[in-house]
Amino acid sequence: MSKTAFMFPGQGSQCVGMGADFYEACPKARAVYDMASELIGIDMKRLCFEENEHLDQTEFTQIALLTTGMAMEQSIRACGLTPDVTAGLSLGEYNAIVSAGGMEMADAMKVVRRRGILMEEAVPAGEGAMAAVLGMEAAKIEEILSGISGAYIANYNCPGQIVITGYEAAVAEASEKLKEAGAKRVLPLNVSGPFHSPMMEAASQGLTEALEGVGFMELKIPYVTNVTGQYVRDIALTRGLLIQQVASGVRWQQSIEAMIADGVDTFVEIGPGRTLTGFLRKINRDVKGYNIRTYEEMHQVCEILL
Repeated sequence: MSKTAFMFPGQGSQCVGMGADFYEACPKARAVYDMASELIGIDMKRLCFEENEHLDQTEFTQIALLTTGMAMEQSIRACGLTPDVTAGLSLGEYNAIVSAGGMEMADAMKVVRRRGILMEEAVPAGEGAMAAVLGMEAAKIEEILSGISGAYIANYNCPGQIVITGYEAAVAEASEKLKEAGAKRVLPLNVSGPFHSPMMEAASQGLTEALEGVGFMELKIPYVTNVTGQYVRDIALTRGLLIQQVASGVRWQQSIEAMIADGVDTFVEIGPGRTLTGFLRKINRDVKGYNIRTYEEMHQVCEILL
C-alpha cells in the first residue's frame, strides 16, 4: 500500500512572494496569514509577498516560513491530499507537528516567533559560523570534528552533503582539515548564527519557557523528529524534542530513510524552494518526490496523486 509524506523546508528556502497566489485563491490560506498577522503583530502579507529587509532575518524568516507552510498545507488538504506521516527540516518540524495534529496553529505561531528571536540573539554576531561539506562521508567528518573543540555537525542532509557548525575559528580549522582529507568542497554559509550546535543552549533554555504554556494534542498521524531521525507517535515526547532540537544536529537523511523503511514511497515538499526534493533524490532515487510551491503546482500534484 502506497504511503505519502508531507515535507516542510527550513530556513534558507524563503523567497519574496511565497504563498501570495495561495492567499489570493484560497480562503483557508488567507485565514492562516490573517491569523498570524493578528496574533504576532506583523503584517504577514508585507513580510512574505513584498520586497523588504526583514524576510532574510532569522527572527522574521521563521514565522514567515511557518505561516506560508501552514497556509499551503491547509489549501492542499482542501484539495483532498493528506499525508500518512510528516517531517520538517529544523523550523519545518513545527509545520510537521501541526500537520500531524499535535499542536494548534496559533501555538506554533507564537512559539516559532519566539524561537526566531531566541536563535537570532543566542550568539553575538561573528562568534559562530556554518559551512557545507560536499563529497565526504559523514563518518569521516565526525572523525575529523572529534579532534576539534567547538566544531559540530549541524545537518545530515543527504549522502555527500553535511553541514558543520560552531565557533568561527573552529569551523575555519575544520574546513581546512576536511579539504586536506579529501572533501570536494567546503562552502561557508551566509547565516546569522551557529545553528544546531551547543552554542544555541541559551535559545534552548528560552524555548523551554516558550513551550510551557503550549497544550499539545494527541497525534493523528506520526511525524519524524530531527533529533533522532525516527518516528514520534507519543506527543508526550514532543516538548523535550523541540527544546533539544535547537542545539542538536538535524538528522534529515536518517528521517527520510526511516520513512522509506516504513513504506513511504511518495514525498510532497510543501513550501518555497526545492531543497528537500533535491536531498530526496540523493538519498533514494526509487521513491517519488513532488514540489508544491505555487497554487498551480498544487493542482498539478493533486491531479497526479488523487
